[in-house]
Order: sequence, then C-alpha cells, then structure tokens
Amino acid sequence: MGVKGLQYFMEHCCPESCVTVNLRDMARRHLSSDNTTSPTLVVDGMACLRHWYTCKDWVCGGQWKEYMSILSRWIERFTSAGIKLVFFFDGVVEEKKRAEWVKRRRRVNGEVSEVFRYIKLHGEQPGKHLFCLPSGLATFTCFALRSLDQKVFCSVQEADYEIACYARRHGCMGILGQDSDFIIYDSSPYLSVAKLHLDHLTTVVYDQQRLCRAIGLYVSQLPLLACLLGNDVVPKERMHTIRNNAMAVYRKKNVGAPQELMVFALSEFISSLCGREEKDTGLIPQSLNLPAADRFLLEKGIRSYLLPGQDTLQQDDTPPPTSGLGFEKYVSPEILKACKEQHVSAEGFMVYNVVCEGLLECSNSLEDEEEDELPPQAVIYKPCRQHIYGLLLLNGDDDNGAEEPPAIREWFVYPGNPLKEPHMVQPVPVNFPCERPSLHVLWFGSGPDVSTLRLTSFFSIFDCQEFAEWYGVVEDSLLAALCLVTHIVLQVPSLCSEDVNAYLSQAVCLSLKSPQELQQIKLPFLCTRAVQLGSLYVRGLSHLLGANCASGCPLPSTAFMPWHSFDGRLFHSKYLLAHSATEENVLLDNHQPSLSLFIQLRKKLLEVCKTRNRVLQSRPRPNRLDQSHRTQYRDGHRARISGVDDNWRARGAATAGGWRERGQSSGGNGREAAQQMQGHRRGERGLYFHSHSRPPAIDVKMSSQPDQPHSRRHPSRGRYQLAPRWGQPPGHGAQAHPNREHRGAED
Repeated sequence: MGVKGLQYFMEHCCPESCVTVNLRDMARRHLSSDNTTSPTLVVDGMACLRHWYTCKDWVCGGQWKEYMSILSRWIERFTSAGIKLVFFFDGVVEEKKRAEWVKRRRRVNGEVSEVFRYIKLHGEQPGKHLFCLPSGLATFTCFALRSLDQKVFCSVQEADYEIACYARRHGCMGILGQDSDFIIYDSSPYLSVAKLHLDHLTTVVYDQQRLCRAIGLYVSQLPLLACLLGNDVVPKERMHTIRNNAMAVYRKKNVGAPQELMVFALSEFISSLCGREEKDTGLIPQSLNLPAADRFLLEKGIRSYLLPGQDTLQQDDTPPPTSGLGFEKYVSPEILKACKEQHVSAEGFMVYNVVCEGLLECSNSLEDEEEDELPPQAVIYKPCRQHIYGLLLLNGDDDNGAEEPPAIREWFVYPGNPLKEPHMVQPVPVNFPCERPSLHVLWFGSGPDVSTLRLTSFFSIFDCQEFAEWYGVVEDSLLAALCLVTHIVLQVPSLCSEDVNAYLSQAVCLSLKSPQELQQIKLPFLCTRAVQLGSLYVRGLSHLLGANCASGCPLPSTAFMPWHSFDGRLFHSKYLLAHSATEENVLLDNHQPSLSLFIQLRKKLLEVCKTRNRVLQSRPRPNRLDQSHRTQYRDGHRARISGVDDNWRARGAATAGGWRERGQSSGGNGREAAQQMQGHRRGERGLYFHSHSRPPAIDVKMSSQPDQPHSRRHPSRGRYQLAPRWGQPPGHGAQAHPNREHRGAED
C-alpha cells in the first residue's frame, strides 16, 4: 500500500535519493562501526512473496518442493555474507484498512476470472500478466522459514509499524521490503526487494535524508507529507483540495510544472505553514484550516508513523485492544497468553484471530466463478471452521452461565460474495465420543489419555474420528492427507472416485520425487476443474493446521505442510491420468509399495464414507480438448514409467511413501522394525510443548488384493446456481446438494 506516488517521485524526479548499495559492504561497515549487534536485515515477508515464488508453474496449486529449495538458496546468499535475517508477516488486517483490503480482493477476483477464461481457451497457464500467487503461500511460508532455522514474527497490529519498531529498537542494518511507508518511518534504511540482485547482493536504498534535503523538509515533517499525498489511513480523495491548491501555487512559480512534481508542491506548502517552533514536532500546523473531521484524520495518520519515544504524539509499544466482543470470557488468561505467544512466533494458525479478535479472513483462491459443481472452499470448509470455533469457545472450564459466545466475523473471498460485510458464523460444539474435555486440558495437559483426547479432537473436527486409529501407522503427512480428502468427499457431492485417486496417488508418490523430477512433468493441457481442486486441497491444509492448533497440536505442524503431501504439477498429471481410465499400477508409477499404500488409504476412505452414507462413484470427466491428447498422454506416461521400474523399486524399498507395514519383514523382524521406527519419531508435544506419551498405535492389516473396480455408471449431474449462488452457503451439518440453492444465514 504505502504513500501514493512517493516512490515514483524519488525514482523519476529525485534520482539522487535512490542509491545503489552492496549489502556485503553495508554489513562490513556495520561490523566496523560501534554497533554491538550483528548485521541484520528485517524482511517484510509479504512484500517478498512474489519475488520468492519464481517457480514456473503456479496455476496448478503450487510447486512447493521447488519453492522450499528457492527459499533455502535465497537465505543462503545472505547468511554466507554474514547477514542475519528476521522476517515479519501480516497477522491481522486492521479495520482502518478493511476498505482497501476489500478493494484489492475484488480486483484480484476479476484477474482470477481471466485466468480461468484463458485456460479454457488455450488449455495452458497464462503469462505473467495474469500471475496469481498460489493459495496459502503466506501462511505456509512462515512455517517454511521457521523450518529453515529463521526467526519469524507474525504481527498483532500493522506489520509495517512492527517492522519499523523492531529495526529501530535493535539497531538493524536495514529493512528489506517494497513499501514507501518505510521512507516515512524514522527507523533503519529502506532497501528495495524489487531491485535486489541476489547474485551480487546489490539493491537500491531509498535515502530518507537525501529526500529531505531535496524537498526542503525535516524528517519529522514526512508523516504530514505522506498523509497529504494519501496513504492507508488518509484516503487520497480526502486531501484533494489541499493538493490542488498547493499545485496551483507551485505552478505560478514554476510555469508548466508537471503533475509528477506534486511532492515538491506539497513540501513547499508545508514549509510555508510551519513556524520554526513547529518544524521538529511533527504536529499539524495551526494555520492549516481544516474541518474537525479532516484534522482528526490527519492526526491519526501522523500518529501511525510515530515510533515509541519519538515525540509527544508517540504511541506506546502495546498492541491495540482486541475486538471487545467479549471472547475473553470463554477462555482462561493462560489460553489468551498462549494464543498470542504462538501467533507472534508464527508457530500457530487461526486460533489467535478467533479467540483474541473474533475474526477470520481468507484472501482470493483460484476458483472458477463459472464452475457450477464445485462449491467454493469457504463453503466446503465452513463446517470444520465452526467446529474449530466451538472447540476454542465452547470448551472452557465452566459454562459461563450457558451464555453463547458471539458469532465469528468471517471475511472470506469467493465468487458471489460481495464483501460488503462479514459473514457471522456461529461456533458449533465438537461431537466427542466421551465427556467433553476443557480447552485447558487439551492445551496444557499431559499423559497418554490427553494425547488420545487431542487426536480425537482433531479428527472429530472433520468428522473423521476413525482415523485416530491409524496414528503411528502411516506417516503424519499421509494421515493428514487422508483426513483432508475424506472431508472434501463428504462435503462435495460431485467429487468422484477419479478425483480421489488423483488426490491420494499424488500424495503417495510425492515422497519419491525430487524437485527436479517434479519440474520435468509434462502436461499436455490444463483442466480448470483440476486447477480448482488443487487450490482447494492447499486451502484445506491450512484448515487442518488450524484444527491441529486448536486441539493442542496432536500432530507436528510439518504434517500439514504442502511440500510433504502436495505438488500442483504432479496432482494435475495424476488428475488427467485418473480421468483417462489409467490402470492403478500406472497411476502409481508401477511402484508396488506405493500401489499397496494407495489401495489401503482409499479403502479406509471408502469405509468412512460408507458409514456416512456417502457413495463415491466413477465419473470420468472428458476434457473439452481432443480425446486423442488424453489417450496419448496416458499411453506416453505408461511408456515412460515402464522404462524406470527397476529404479523405482530400488529407491522405494526404503521410502515406500511412508507406510509402516506391521508384521512384514524387509531384512528383519517386521514388528521390531516398526517399533524401532516408532522410537525414532519426534516426541509429541502439546501447544505449549508439554512432553507426554503417544497413544498406542493400532495395527492395520494390509491387503494384498486391490479393491474391485468402481462402477462406470454416470449419474445425472445436478447444477449449482451461479453467483450469487454462494452468497448464503449451507449451515453446519447440511451437505451442499447440486440441485439446491441454499438460502439461510450468510457465513
């Protein structure tokens, strides 16, 4: 966001204020000075996402293994130069910026629609002019950086402000980002990530002092200049008259001055208003005649730039008050404290926003507004969010006088939602098979019984309690994938067995593929339905992460990271194969251990669906592109993998997708091997890192016979209504039906 036109002005009208610097040299100078701190850059993570995600494929859901490699190399360039990195990410959207947030989300919705139209017309990914970041990139990047041993913070107020505060307090070498607000803060030098040349570690610093000398202002007057130009607090149109008057006066003295010189005009205007005694205060000059409302808004805008201790208008370093909706009555002070600590350290997800703010938001996803069978992800995952809210707010140590907590305000972007106001979503109790535990027990308790309660809580949120038996039997990431795919099947009537085969086969095969192999996957064409299913899966992983945090972390957060269970290009490949009547062994790359694991996962999924009266049917989706392309792709894939069978078998004997086969020997006693593997698993932890024992693992017999082929009948396809069809999604407990337009409370 930032200050309107300021960075353009510095680059084009005041180039002497834009200085190319070498970060290695800056680090050396920092060490040679009197600084007692190591050279540190504070990185605006949100501004870097587009520069980090340079993977060729983005529309299929994200190339997450490749992305991890990119992040690792990026960090290595700085650490090899002796530069420490500290990352900040937006943790909240402040209400003063909600209108701008909504405006951007609507604009991106239009761009997403263009993406789908392009794919339908050309059958391929559009160019950079329609580039969209993969769903959930910011959320999972926080965890990716932590896994790479980086310090990561998630903000509880305006992230720019927290970044500037941190850099000033710790004497950091600079701020790396792409926001002109950093020119205004009196903090560390602002370095451009857009102009960063990683190979040489050079970039451009927007020099605040040189700017002030060029325009004739003090640093303390820059906040007023920023507000008159227009920023996130003061809308540009509110100061339209002042800017026009300033420009008119400036043009009388400088005939023919272009509009780009507005910064010079306003600077001259500010200087003419300010007396000597006002120049160092940053206050609004009394001679500036403004209506009371505009003066109040200007003062608010100036305050937003003042860091602790900078003058009489300073704001302290405490975060703003929470929503004030009374959510604190439903959790203990210990829970509130733990929520904030986990949020700030980027170890948690969702719980802080729900418990402390009473609000949750989700940005744009790749969803086709013309798709009439797949509901938006906001609708599909609403039941599990309601259970998460219920677990957090209805599981206190007492009943609070049987008073129900307020509804959670949801700002979720999806086709048909005008974003005029938040949807009010009520918490729903989690259906425990035993007595409902308190949240305090789930988060801070210890012992095997509590471990079992945590697992039960997590799987109950998705109505998949049966999967708790498989904990310790399959890899955590595969167990999470199984839970997620089952939930999608239960919530989306149009999902078919081919879709499930694509989801599960790519999750099983992913562990055997390197980032380079994933990049080399050839796709003959793209299918918009597969694009939306890929984005839906990644959004689901974030819901799994939120449910895990709410349940006291029965599973490690790594289980929900997409680089362990999803790759967009691999999924798209499996989707096209599955819908081309490909044999299962070919779908699983002729790798027998993977095939056995895939069959068992699918069998368990079908068992759970059967108990919920959900019959999964076969419905191959012929693509609008020529059938010969699909047949050639299927046959070509079969031919490719047939030449590498031996290689797969050699590599897969040790990895095999992660299945812990009980009682089956591979050079030793199978049960002993399984027990030994259990001993090497990381210790379980609760949300607050209390060590406690794991629940006993349950043996699952592996079948050597594949399931019977699914029926090839094609049931009649119902049709969802187009927008505003999703404006009022079904309430909790009601599955969306293809022939029904839901009319109820907005979510």
